[in-house]
Amino acid sequence: MEKKTQNDFSQKLKQKRKKIDSLDKKLLTLLNQRLQHALEIGKIKKGVGIKIYDPKREKEVLERLKTENKGPMKNKDLKKIFGMITKVSRRSQSS
Repeated sequence: MEKKTQNDFSQKLKQKRKKIDSLDKKLLTLLNQRLQHALEIGKIKKGVGIKIYDPKREKEVLERLKTENKGPMKNKDLKKIFGMITKVSRRSQSS
C-alpha cells in the first residue's frame, strides 16, 4: 500500500481550497444579482405604498429552501444564512 506524504495532503488541501475560492466567487456574484432584484422589488413596493418587510414572504422563501435542501447543510444553519441575506436586502431596500 502506498504511503501518503505530507506533500500529497498539501496538494489535496490546495485543490479543495481552490474549489472553495471559485465557489465563493460564484456565490458573491449570485448574492449581488439577488440584491439587485431585491432593490428593484423595493422600488416597486415604495411606488405602490407596500411595506418593505413582508414576514409572510420571508417565511415562504425559507420553507421552500428547507424543502429543497438536500444537505449537508442543516436547516437551522440555512435559516441563519438566509435570515442574514433577507436582512441585508431589507436594509438595502429601505435606504
